[in-house]
Amino acid sequence: MSANREYKSSVFTALFNDPGKLLSLYNAITSNTLSSETPIEIATLEKVLFTKRRNDIAFVLGGKVVVLIEHQSTINQNMPLRLLIYIARVYEKLVDNSAIYMSRLLKIPRPDFIVLYNGLGSFPAEKTLRLSDAYAETLTPAGVLGGLLELEVRVININEGFNRSLVERCEPLSGYVRLTSKIRANNASGMEFEAAVTKAVKECISEGILKEFLEKHASEVLNMLTTEWNEETAIEVWKSEGREEGREEGREEGREEGREEGREEGVGISAGIVRALMEKEPIEDIAARYKVPVELIRQLQSVLTLHSA
Repeated sequence: MSANREYKSSVFTALFNDPGKLLSLYNAITSNTLSSETPIEIATLEKVLFTKRRNDIAFVLGGKVVVLIEHQSTINQNMPLRLLIYIARVYEKLVDNSAIYMSRLLKIPRPDFIVLYNGLGSFPAEKTLRLSDAYAETLTPAGVLGGLLELEVRVININEGFNRSLVERCEPLSGYVRLTSKIRANNASGMEFEAAVTKAVKECISEGILKEFLEKHASEVLNMLTTEWNEETAIEVWKSEGREEGREEGREEGREEGREEGREEGVGISAGIVRALMEKEPIEDIAARYKVPVELIRQLQSVLTLHSA
């Protein structure tokens, strides 16, 4: 087993890993009109905290550091806590460690946290998640001692029918939403997923939707989307069949992170197992690492095989 497996980009991050497109997206989300000359420094971490698929982009502009996440499954209510850990690591990257010991006040970029929700589950047009909602009850009255640590995450639903004006203000985002919608429609009509993606990509190119990006990265797009879909589908099927691990995943995501090598940062057990299976790790090794019966791993492997056939 390799401890240094590559983190794979999602189509979203591959598309927006470009200062011009990021600026367009930021302007759309914030209703700003920053010019194309506005300097942007991409500060995405080398190792992500969410999945083995890179779905995050961090960038600095106008005195702010923005952490942007694409979320395709059910929104994780622990996102504020995860982003608290994430932003601390971003600041470590941006700030000279020795400077924090100087007597003068060190100015740092103000953080913004934005999640673009693209999943199939029911979700409002927009919602704010707060770190303070996770605080345990305390005997000390709020505000008596110390300060309140707060972190707010703005979650925006970008599925078709939601936040249309926002989506249409950013051509790459609008194209991404239309590509995703076409793939889902093709798949829902009975097409195998790879065929659904291939047809959607061809349609988008012919209609001038993300044309340059798709012509340049067509094969990578197919591979990335197939990987994403296989992971999401396998996890959801496993959960729907009532697997105890699936029911426990929400709690385990917090407790199990970081376990030597198998504790893939920020990855729930199901997602970690799916990734390991897709990377052809031996079933027995996976079972031992995650302390899950071998038979359950075999069953999840059969789900993956079924949906990737």
